[in-house]
Order: sequence, then structure tokens, then C-alpha cells
Amino acid sequence: MEASVQQGNYVQVYVMLPLDAVSVNNRFEKGDELREQLKRLVEAGVDGVMVDVWWGLVEGKGPRAYDWSAYKQLFQLVHEAGLKLKAIMSFHQCGGNVGDVVNIPIPQWVRNVGASDPDIFYTDQHGTRNIEYLTLGVDDQPLFHGRSAVQMYTDYMASFRDNMKEFLDAGVIVDIEVGLGPAGELRYPSYPQSHGWSFPGIGEFICYDKYLQADFKAAAAMVGHPEWEFPRDAGQYNDAPQRTRFFVDNGTYLTEQGRFFLAWYSNNLIKHGDKILDEANKVFLGHRVQLAIKISGIHWWYKVPSHAAEITAGYYNLHDRDGYRPIARMLKRHRASLNFTCAEMRDSEQSSQAMSAPEELVQQVLSAGWREGLNMACENALPRYDPTAYNTILRNARPHGINKSGPPEHKLFGFTYLRLSNQLVEGQNYVNFKTFVDRMHANLPHDPCVDPVAPLQRSGPELTIEMILQAAQPKLDPFPFEEHTDLPVQGLGGIGGDVEGPSGGMGGEVQDPTGSMGGELPATV
Repeated sequence: MEASVQQGNYVQVYVMLPLDAVSVNNRFEKGDELREQLKRLVEAGVDGVMVDVWWGLVEGKGPRAYDWSAYKQLFQLVHEAGLKLKAIMSFHQCGGNVGDVVNIPIPQWVRNVGASDPDIFYTDQHGTRNIEYLTLGVDDQPLFHGRSAVQMYTDYMASFRDNMKEFLDAGVIVDIEVGLGPAGELRYPSYPQSHGWSFPGIGEFICYDKYLQADFKAAAAMVGHPEWEFPRDAGQYNDAPQRTRFFVDNGTYLTEQGRFFLAWYSNNLIKHGDKILDEANKVFLGHRVQLAIKISGIHWWYKVPSHAAEITAGYYNLHDRDGYRPIARMLKRHRASLNFTCAEMRDSEQSSQAMSAPEELVQQVLSAGWREGLNMACENALPRYDPTAYNTILRNARPHGINKSGPPEHKLFGFTYLRLSNQLVEGQNYVNFKTFVDRMHANLPHDPCVDPVAPLQRSGPELTIEMILQAAQPKLDPFPFEEHTDLPVQGLGGIGGDVEGPSGGMGGEVQDPTGSMGGELPATV
């Protein structure tokens, strides 16, 4: 097969940098260590790296008092290594979960506003505030020294663009992933470990701040039901679906009032993403970058009719309603890519009690994005160094294997491995990883010119929510995926030290079964 023909099968591989690549004091202190690790990544043929650009560090001193100096040093090191860079606009808090090595809250001056108005934070039915990300209810409220949340996010991205111009112009920065919620994901903080959630709890609806409550009451009044309220029968964080009247089979989630609430809850999430991406598009217009967002891989309770854990997070996904394709349709107008997680997981590794189906979930989400013409990307949920995990990723990257006559009909635009560590770049783990990169590249040499990014064009015309929701039904079957990859990684090695329980599939105590921790590890999962 000619290399030029086979090139279409090449899938780019990125590696997420450590959470503390820039210190909690907003200093770049690990240059020598990181330089050596980046050399190992280059030797493995990796295409680039991804990094959180923490709002809490850069604008931590005060409104518009940005300090990009540490990130400039980091980006220069990446540039000198010859690697490309994906930058995450991390508007959420890091810290407070298994695997967190740092604590980086959102800016103190923003949290100070919450001292007098705690409703700026997502709030559960018990009145508990989640301080890792601002509620979407304040997207347009000028509460932050005269600015709204969306204006703060927009100003931050514009300052990033202006201060990182040399790296944008040089083609080093190729992707801007816009954080849209906890863990940087477009979702509600429905399963916070810091508030007592544990796997496989269904989570709770998180919409009890006064701004979202007022929005719901206005929406209900508009359809002639001012008496409607939030569900009172949806259980608590650690319930199973069958223990609630709302999520039980044929439960109240299927009633007129239940459907109205779920549509309102999930539609607000889509509108939130649409609004911020429109601003991001204007900020980076004309630059050779791909905009992206991340969606959480909530694979537990996927096999029950109500999809309870997905629904509390804001993904209104049922057997006859696609909860992900409307998000993909919204992204299409912004020419944005969708980054999904848990690409390494197999159903056979999961606990039966959680009714978990990560493989079917990945296939549904990837198919939804491909049907909307998106560039689709994936991550692993937890550190894995073994061939089984790599081969699952390879299967998902090219569901039909190598196409000998050109680009496959469906393939990932890119994959990001979580995360860079000495454990990854040493011994048998490094051998396996290097082989994995080769296989993702279809056994071709590293090519820095593969899939060049075009200058970002203006977002398409605004779509009404009704137009977006046309993508929800009918719910189509996912595209077929082969059971195994045709370019497997052969070798030794086991799972990562952090992989235990239903997500890692090795039994024992559940560490992080969510598949949503990602590179943007939050204060609550």
C-alpha cells in the first residue's frame, strides 16, 4: 500500500501534561524534568501535548490582572521539542478527588462574590453549593465587577489569544478546548464525590440556585403550568434508579411534567455551550485552531431505560431519544470538535451491578458526531498501560480497521492519552505506549503535517433550540464497530496503579469509575 494512500488512516496522538505543569503559584518550576519527558514523547512519535490553562492561576490576582508568564515558558518548551499543543480553557476548579496532586480553585475574587450571593454556584436540592464552576444561571448576569460569567470567559480567551500570538502564528497551538462545566466538561456537577457521591450512584439534579429556579418557573409559566416544580421523587446521590419513583421503569420521567423538566434541564446545557462557543469562535476567528469541547463518559446505568446517571448530568438520552446528537448539531455550526472519554473501557471489565456499557456509549457518541460531520476525538478515562486497553482504543479509533484505498469512512481525528508521568515513559509501559502510537499512526512515520488545521471561519447562523432538537429523534443505531482492531498492540504489562473497580475492571475498591476525570480533574468528579 502506498504511504500517501495509507496516510488517511493516521490518527494523531497527544499526551496530557501533568496537572501541576504550572505550579499552584503560577510558576513554571519543572522545566528540566518536563524537557526530558517531552524528549521521550518525541522519541515515541507523539504528535503533541494537551494542557490545562487554569483560570484560577492566570487571573487569580484580580479582574483582568492576567499573568501568562509561566504558560509562555511552558509553551516555549513544547515548541522547542517540536510538538503541537492543545490548550484547555480551564474555567473550573482542580482538586479534591482521587488522583489530584494540586488544588487550584477558581479565582478568589470570583469566589468572594459568592460570599454575598452563593447562588452563583451550582446548588443541589439540599442547598449544598458546588464551588468548582459557576452555574450557567449566571452566564448573562453582570455580577462580577460589572461583567457576566460569559464576558469573563470571553475576556480570558481574548487575552490568551493576544499573549500567545507567537505560538498561534507558528502553528504550535492547534486546538482550543473550551471548558464548559465541572472537569471542563459540558455537564452539571451531578455526581460530586466531595458531597458524598460514590459509584454507581445516579447523582442528583443540580439546578437549585435562584437563577435557574427563576428560569424554570418562567419556562413553566410560558407553557401554561406555573404550578410545576422540580422533581421531588428523583432520589439522592447514591440511589439506584429502581429506588426512585422518577427513574424506575415507566417512572415519572416519562410524564408530561417529567419530560418538560428534562428538556428544560438539558436544553439549558446546550444553550450554555452554544453561547460560549460563539464567543470563542469570534475570539479565535482566522487563526489556525480547532475549537473543541469535552463530554463526560457516564457509562453506569446506561443499560436501564431511564439512563439515570446520564440524565442527572444533563444528557437527556433514552432508548428512543439521542441525548448526544443535539449537542453535536450545536457544535457543527461552530465547526468545533467533540472530545469524548472512556475510550479504553470494555463492557466485560465492568461491574454488573452498575448496568454499565462503556462500549455502547462510546459507539453512540462517536456515531452521533460522525453523522453531524464533526471531527471526533477521545481520551482514556484512567491510566492504563496494557495492550488490552490500547487495543480497545485502536478499535474505537478506526472502527472498520485500515482502509487500503484511502481514508476510512469513520476514524478519530485525534486521541489524547492521560497522562504524562515517569511511569508512562519507562520500562515495558513505554514499549507498549510507543507501539500503540505506531499503530495509531497506521505504522507510518510521525508526520507533523497530517490533518492541517484551516483558519477558523465564523460560526454558522444561530440555530433555534427546536432546530437543534430535531437531531434527537429518531434515535439511529450506531455505526457498526469491529470487535477487535486489525493493528493490535502485542506485549506485556498491566493496568495502571490507579485503575481499580468498575471502570478499570479489576475489582476491589472503586477509585474513579466515572470516566470523566480527564485532564481537567475537578474538585468534584
